[in-house]
Amino acid sequence: MPLEGRSEALVAVPVVVMVISLVTVSFRCFVRWRILKAFGWDDTLMVLAMALDIVLTACAIAGAKEGVGRHFVDFHSSEDLHHAMLWWWLGQCLYICASGIAKVSIALALLRLSVQKYQRMILWTVMGASICISLIFWFLMLLQCHPVSEFWERTGTGKCLSTDILINVAYVYSGICAICDFALGLLPIDLVRQLQINPKTKMALGATLSLGCVASAAVILRIPCLHYYKDIDFLYSTFSIDIWSFIEVGLGITAGSLVTLRPLFRAVLGDPPDRKAKKSRGSMPLSSFTEYTRNRLDPEDAAVWRPPPDATRNITTTVISTFRGSLNSPITPTFAAELKKGRSVRIKKSFHVTEEQVGY
Repeated sequence: MPLEGRSEALVAVPVVVMVISLVTVSFRCFVRWRILKAFGWDDTLMVLAMALDIVLTACAIAGAKEGVGRHFVDFHSSEDLHHAMLWWWLGQCLYICASGIAKVSIALALLRLSVQKYQRMILWTVMGASICISLIFWFLMLLQCHPVSEFWERTGTGKCLSTDILINVAYVYSGICAICDFALGLLPIDLVRQLQINPKTKMALGATLSLGCVASAAVILRIPCLHYYKDIDFLYSTFSIDIWSFIEVGLGITAGSLVTLRPLFRAVLGDPPDRKAKKSRGSMPLSSFTEYTRNRLDPEDAAVWRPPPDATRNITTTVISTFRGSLNSPITPTFAAELKKGRSVRIKKSFHVTEEQVGY
């Protein structure tokens, strides 16, 4: 069928959003793989989400050509209608997968900055909630009819769940997704606040990390359109659901990739890294775990840290100890006077160790 009206928008919007997402993901891969050399699970998941978004865009184009976005009366044959319904169904299934994977990727990336226990708990909760609700909605969308082909063929011989059940689950899914997106957008403010970097960099980093809130806007705008699932003129009425679904996935992938591009901006603009920045104590970048394990000292290289047996060794050892005692202990009057003032006495001793005393 010719592209006209809403069908044209169903091609233009997903293509534009997909191209922007593809550019940001490509830069992300360059930064993580070539500049930082720390390509991790969060990057792998984002690449997977991008691949699903590309397939989703292909389904949107194919569906628009088959008649998605048009009235039922515009179809000249039942076969064309079946094809359009099939492409719509595939697109919704891909949307759920891509959106959930993108959220998990963003949460894993934020785990690199998390230091406090409650921050990690929030992120793991977001990941768990996103995975669970995405699987529930995906299985419902996939298996709502028996046989599965009954959804697009509508022969009347199969059985399908009530549309009200699908709408109710869609409301729950959208609500949880909006909460998760807000959490992924607002938590970075708390994460960045605890970093020891200059205020200007802190504000820029916090604003970039909080771009995840933009994806939640698409989810919220999609909620009022969910009742169109039970509209008689299905393919035409669900146009707004399709558009906001494409935008939600694209914004999530783009926002999740932009937060990793700061090293690229530094390399291009010649901005040296902040010398005052300090690594948070107790934190371990998830994406660097493999690199960390690979770079650990091999047991065979232990000789690097130990001199050969025939080497001459002269070692001077200095021991500094702090003495705190009670006034009843046998100490000198000078020490007693210091202790009465609430002070401690530091004793410094130096020992010269010869080669025979080392005992290798």
